[in-house]
Amino acid sequence: MIIGNTKFDIGARTYIVGIVNVTPDSFYDGGKHNSINQAISYAEKLVSEGADIIEIGGESSRPGAIPVEEEEELSRVLPVLKELKKHINVPISIDTRRASVAEQSICLGASMINDFGCMKKDEHMASVCSKYDVACCIMHNRDNMNYNNFILDVISDLNEALDIALNAGIPHDKIILDPGVGFAKTVALNVSVIKNLEEFSKLKYPVLIGTSRKSFIGNILNLPLEERLEATLATTALAISKHCDFIRVHDVKANKRVCIITDEIVRGRH
Repeated sequence: MIIGNTKFDIGARTYIVGIVNVTPDSFYDGGKHNSINQAISYAEKLVSEGADIIEIGGESSRPGAIPVEEEEELSRVLPVLKELKKHINVPISIDTRRASVAEQSICLGASMINDFGCMKKDEHMASVCSKYDVACCIMHNRDNMNYNNFILDVISDLNEALDIALNAGIPHDKIILDPGVGFAKTVALNVSVIKNLEEFSKLKYPVLIGTSRKSFIGNILNLPLEERLEATLATTALAISKHCDFIRVHDVKANKRVCIITDEIVRGRH
C-alpha cells in the first residue's frame, strides 16, 4: 500500500498513526495542541517516537461532542497542515467526516483521509478520495445500536461503505477498514470488536483500530483518562495478535515498544 510517497508493507509489521487533535474538546488531548507551534512540536515528537503517520483532527468525533461548522474545522486544520508539511516527512492523515475538508486538506498535502462518517455522512467523500487518489480509512459508525447479530451487522455496514468507495473509483489498495471502537457501541460491544478482530481481516483490506484511552477502558477499570495507558497497551498487543495492521494512538513511544515485541512474537520478523 502506498500512502503519499511512503510504501507500507502490509503484514510485515504494525504501523502507528499518531493523533494530533487541534480541538478544544477532544476527549483526551483537547486544547493541548491548538496553536500551530504546539501542534507541530507535538507531531515532531510523535514522529521521533515512531509514528508512521500523523493524523490531524479538527472536530472532536467523541460521542456526544458538539458538531463544529465547516469553516471552523477548516480554520483549525488547514493552517496546521500547511506548516506541518514543512517539518515532517511521514504521511499526514486528516480525521474528518466532511468531503470539503478532505478536499482542501488533500490540496495542501494530506495523503490520507480517515472518514469517521463511514462514507455515508457526506455523499461526496468517496468521490473526493477517488479524484485525488489518496488513501482512505473507512471507520464503522452508525446512528443507532439496533444490531441483530453484532459482528455480522458491523461487517455488513462496512461492506455497504466499501461498495460506495469502490463504485466511486477508489482502488482496493487505497482502502483501510476500522471497526470503530467507541462508535455506536456499548462497552460489551467494544470488547466484542477486539475479541473478533480477525473477522474484519477476512474482508481482505488492512485493518486499523483505535482504542487509545477510550471510555470502554475507563468503564471496565473505573479509571480516569490519565490512568488508561496500560490497558491501551494490552489492546494493542491483542489487536496485533488478531492481524491488525495499523493502530491509532496518543502514546506513540509506549505503543511502539509493544508493537516491536508483539510483531516479533506474532509475525516472526526474525
